[in-house]
Amino acid sequence: MSKEENTYYKDRPSFGRKGPSKLRQQFNRGMTYFLVIVACILVYFAMLRVTAISDTVLKILSILKPVLYGCGIAYLLNPIVRTVDAYLVPVLEKNMKKKEKAKTVSRCVGVILALVVLITVVTTLINMLIPELIASIRNLIFTLPAQINQLVKQVNHIQLDDSAMTTILKNAMNEASTSLQNWMRTDLLDKVNELMTHLTVGLYTLVMELFHAVIGVIVSVYILFGKETFINQSKKATYAIFPTERANLLIHIAVKTNEIFGGFIIGKIIDSIIIGILCFIGTSLLNMPYAMLVSVIVGVTNVIPFFGPYIGAIPSAVLIALADPMKGVYFLIFILLLQQFDGNILGPKILGNSTGLSAFWVIVSILLGGGLFGILGMLFGVPAFAVIYYIVKLFLDNQLEKKKLPTESECYNGDSYVDNDGTYFQKKDNMTENEKQKTEENKKEKEE
Repeated sequence: MSKEENTYYKDRPSFGRKGPSKLRQQFNRGMTYFLVIVACILVYFAMLRVTAISDTVLKILSILKPVLYGCGIAYLLNPIVRTVDAYLVPVLEKNMKKKEKAKTVSRCVGVILALVVLITVVTTLINMLIPELIASIRNLIFTLPAQINQLVKQVNHIQLDDSAMTTILKNAMNEASTSLQNWMRTDLLDKVNELMTHLTVGLYTLVMELFHAVIGVIVSVYILFGKETFINQSKKATYAIFPTERANLLIHIAVKTNEIFGGFIIGKIIDSIIIGILCFIGTSLLNMPYAMLVSVIVGVTNVIPFFGPYIGAIPSAVLIALADPMKGVYFLIFILLLQQFDGNILGPKILGNSTGLSAFWVIVSILLGGGLFGILGMLFGVPAFAVIYYIVKLFLDNQLEKKKLPTESECYNGDSYVDNDGTYFQKKDNMTENEKQKTEENKKEKEE
């Protein structure tokens, strides 16, 4: 064998014919039928073992919880790393001969800066919130019974007429007060004892979650360093498994999903932090009780779109009203003004139109997500529904473009119609110049 032949056979050879033989075609058809039958049998047995399968999936997710934490932390820290790379890589490439080394140095700086920001934020929140929260909760536990009794006494001393309705209201108030006090003396103690028995389990769970979070931070470092590799491998697998056109569609949807989720979640976190700080400043200036506790509740619940402000404001107002009823009213007015500022000024500035959903679909997505998956469903339901909405819109627009019809929803008002030949018509007075031109072009194409 010559030297050229040895060199040739060291390279990877091309294999496969231009087309399968008839025997191979028959075999492939039979194999397709066989795989369909096997898939149906597997689905049938999977339906019979749903509980066992779900338990196995939950166990796997529990084992991989540090990795999931790492993915979440890396996703939140990625904007910092990306920003550092955008500014630092061009500068380092000018001063370094090797571009790969410049990118490595920039990535190290970005990851270290992201970790410093994360540790600083967590440490600051712990130092600021934990002492205040403990003091507020302890004050609430010691003063709540006395505040309830004082409120009942004030209601009983209100001078009202001697009508039957007034008598019924007073009796109902007295019975409610007696029932509440009895519950606090008997059932509440039982609940406290039950809570204390579960405290050890709760502390163990908390320690394990913190341990998973620490491992997640370490995992996030590896993810941030190798994110380009993971993306490249995913694209490679997509092109290998699916046809090119479908692979491009899947990659486009993945990019759009990242854009929607990233813009919404990170923007909503920033928005909620600002609202929590403004709430603490406002409640402190108004000298309201439980200022830190209330601000944390309002800031955390503000992450949930639309319903979040009300979920946080109502229990906070009740807490403040137990200490001072008028301040409870002032707090509701303050929160109403704060949410108007958030909904009309701050929120649109930070979030923009990151989801592309109207208010109606936001409510539907929150209700559906919350009903199926609880609090996490209410939080992630909006971006998830926005992705589904975008995919459906993409499919509809594609079908309309194939039929040479306009894709804008405004074009399908009461003055427009499509005849049996598939030509779009609309009154000339309501059409823009572009729409008129498109209509004329569609007519000419149909005639041809």
